[in-house]
Amino acid sequence: MKKFFEEFKKFITRGNIVDMAVGVIVGGAFTAIVNGLSNFILKPIINYLLALMLGKNALSEVYTFLGPKAYLEDGTIDLANCFYIDWGAFINAIINFLIIAFVLFTIVKIINHVKDSQEKLEQALTKGKLTKSQKKEVKAAGISLKNKEAVKKYFEDKAQKEAEEKARLEAEEAEKAKQDRIANPTAEDLLKEILATMKTKA
Repeated sequence: MKKFFEEFKKFITRGNIVDMAVGVIVGGAFTAIVNGLSNFILKPIINYLLALMLGKNALSEVYTFLGPKAYLEDGTIDLANCFYIDWGAFINAIINFLIIAFVLFTIVKIINHVKDSQEKLEQALTKGKLTKSQKKEVKAAGISLKNKEAVKKYFEDKAQKEAEEKARLEAEEAEKAKQDRIANPTAEDLLKEILATMKTKA
């Protein structure tokens, strides 16, 4: 029993579990913000504009009946006993999707802009200066911080190695993709191969 609780404690205190829990909570709050902006601000404006153009509640009465209409005693259509296509609900779903997509795009764009601005500000503040992590890195490499030329060469070599490593990984990925395509040819590849064979035989 003790071992069971130890394993349970180890499971719930893992970094990825905590990160996932935080992500779910923040995601829920973010969803509420997006829905609030969509339902209480943008959607009423769009419905108002549609009402001006198409008439009041225009989208709530756009039906295509697939059979005879059923009527209530007051002469209104009994939708519960009819077969129909509700185009209004479908159009509303499309409008909701576009609103939510637009809101998400705007929020992500703002966050990325703020992040880029922060990175540019940090680069401007640390221009020509080493950060704490860079100083530790240089010291670990056995280079004196006073030797500016050696420090500069170290970071130039590091940047070159990173660029070479990136190019190597990209080349490996390209070769892997090529081999995968050869092993699993698409219909287009097969047609090209057939045409090439026919031309060769001709």
